Amino acid sequence: KQGGDFLMKRLLLMLLIFALSLAPATSLAESAQEAPGGSAPAGEPPAMPDGGTPGGAPGGMPGGGSQPESYSAVNAYSEDQTLDDGTYESTGTDENAVLITGGTTAISKATITRTSGDSTGGDNSSFYGVGSAVLVTGGAVKILDSTVTTDASGGAGVFAYGDGVAYVSDSTIITAQDTSGGIHVAGGGTLYAKNVTVETSGESAAAIRSDRGGGTVVVDGGSYTSSGVGSPAVYVTADISINGAALTANGSEALCMEGKNTVRLYDTTLTGNMADLAVNSGNTWTVILYQSMSGDSEVGEGKLEMVGGTLVSKNGGLFYTTNTQSEFVLSGVTIEAADGSEYFLRCTGNANQRGWGASGANGADCKFTGIAQEMNGDVIWDSVSNLDLYLTDGSELTGAVADDETDAGAGGDGYCNLYLSTDSIWVVTGDSRLTVLSSEGRIVDADGKVVSIVGADGTVFVQGDSPYQVTVSSYSATADLSNAGAASNWSEHAVSFE
Repeated sequence: KQGGDFLMKRLLLMLLIFALSLAPATSLAESAQEAPGGSAPAGEPPAMPDGGTPGGAPGGMPGGGSQPESYSAVNAYSEDQTLDDGTYESTGTDENAVLITGGTTAISKATITRTSGDSTGGDNSSFYGVGSAVLVTGGAVKILDSTVTTDASGGAGVFAYGDGVAYVSDSTIITAQDTSGGIHVAGGGTLYAKNVTVETSGESAAAIRSDRGGGTVVVDGGSYTSSGVGSPAVYVTADISINGAALTANGSEALCMEGKNTVRLYDTTLTGNMADLAVNSGNTWTVILYQSMSGDSEVGEGKLEMVGGTLVSKNGGLFYTTNTQSEFVLSGVTIEAADGSEYFLRCTGNANQRGWGASGANGADCKFTGIAQEMNGDVIWDSVSNLDLYLTDGSELTGAVADDETDAGAGGDGYCNLYLSTDSIWVVTGDSRLTVLSSEGRIVDADGKVVSIVGADGTVFVQGDSPYQVTVSSYSATADLSNAGAASNWSEHAVSFE
């Protein structure tokens, strides 16, 4: 009888395994849609009651499939063309108004419109340009003195993908729906813009947008404005250089960078106004360098350079980096922080509900260099992060340096090292803690009183008369600045439009 029971149980088990093998498997994208914390497939905003994702893509799982074998387009060109004073319109579902696959198509004084209530947007639009007004996948398009408007989900204005190259100058681009960037590159595409006016109003619709596979964007002059939630002025998963432009995000952080990419801003005004969202666990920022783990960008160091120009923050802290390697170089930037700004720089792990790395192991590895730079606000770090902070060429930091372990979990062996050149100054506004302090400059409080520098073991390195104290693991009165960051020049990236 016992042998019969055993055989019966084994038979039932085999039937159960067979039945499970016939059940439909849940796709990766479906799993992402059901994930906790508002995660969604990469390239699409998660449905959250408080809305929005930074940059228009973070928070999701890898997805997006592969480039379509063919595109639906009203006007398709594969050889050299010159088009003047034309009207080009698309109303079909997920259709391009103009598609260039080869040759050079020159379009001037044109009106290009893309309208569709049935388009789906999503990954095919964000990654491959499906449904954009103008899409170039091979050859080049040159757009001069024209107007491009879209009112369709995923309807980017001008999109460069793969081997495609787009030149846009003295033109206006307006998009109205979600995931509809103004100028957009992905898959290695190249786009050059000069004196272009861009306005976007949808969610996840950055005015200057890039996505999976990256590419190159060079912008000279012009105005770029986004108004939607989760729609920064610039969303960076590419190599982007911008000169003399006005970049404004009315409902989002000003700039969002994912992973191993670079953005350079020269004499540019960058403005952000991000709302306080519960999903961000009490943290609001103006510029973020991070890794969302969505698969939209290669893991590695992201770099932001700002040379001259102005950064305006209308809400929250200024610079935030988490779950990535990052480098910031600021040289002579005018910074206007919001009232009650929480920090100047935050280099920590995170508890973001979208799932940016593993809690307790998702800190940042950051180098931040100020060159002739005035900086106001606290610097925040934790033990799962590494921060090297350089003040050179007469820079001034006014604020405290604080070790905040809120998002560090069990902690780690991270550090914060500060290096001051002989002509730089740290104006300390509160008791501070860091790892290595190497200073040839002045360290005083707002009244000019010398701040005490004390070792974690009680050693007094500098006895001051200020009420504030800086606690360090080690101290040196000399500073090795050989690893400080350096800024590049616009001339290294400018492109001729002749």
